[in-house]
Amino acid sequence: MPKKILIIDGHPDEQSYCTALCKAYRKGAIKAGAIIEEIIIRDLDFKLNLQYGYRKRTELEPCLVDAQRKFFEADHIVWIHPVWWGSYPAIMKGFIDRVFLPRFFFKKIPGKSTTWEKLLTNKSAHIIYTLDTPKIFWWLAGRPSFLALKYTTLFYCGVSPIRGTALGIIRLSSEKKRKKWLNKVEKLGEKLK
Repeated sequence: MPKKILIIDGHPDEQSYCTALCKAYRKGAIKAGAIIEEIIIRDLDFKLNLQYGYRKRTELEPCLVDAQRKFFEADHIVWIHPVWWGSYPAIMKGFIDRVFLPRFFFKKIPGKSTTWEKLLTNKSAHIIYTLDTPKIFWWLAGRPSFLALKYTTLFYCGVSPIRGTALGIIRLSSEKKRKKWLNKVEKLGEKLK
């Protein structure tokens, strides 16, 4: 049975290097015989804000209902995004806020318990993120966007294992280096990692 891969492009600019990385991963996964689904967040038509928080339900737009389906059907989820000011772009944060909802991807146990049921189990993930930050700051800051997406979103909902690949400094990289990173990401796709 072919592996079902969901690739998420979290960059708001279709001319971005992140989009090129998405295409490279897709190319490798196709070589490996995977079934590919994609979510290109910038192409979705949805309100960014969870308007009422969790007090009252905000109805999901059809594109977000379809996105939820893609998450449930995937075996492996690949997120590709830039890191801006230690986090991912606002459009990606809005997407996560709107899609990763209680009772869909996790369910809190009733009563005073602080435990929850994870509803996105039997899935793995790989987070590929680009940076312009000097490497010393990657470790001083503790990789906040990677850790937030890994632990407080994906692992919280049951996804495991979750790998990460940091690429940078993008702004100062040569064409040769960028091609090397594209080849690296294509190879990750071929390995379905």
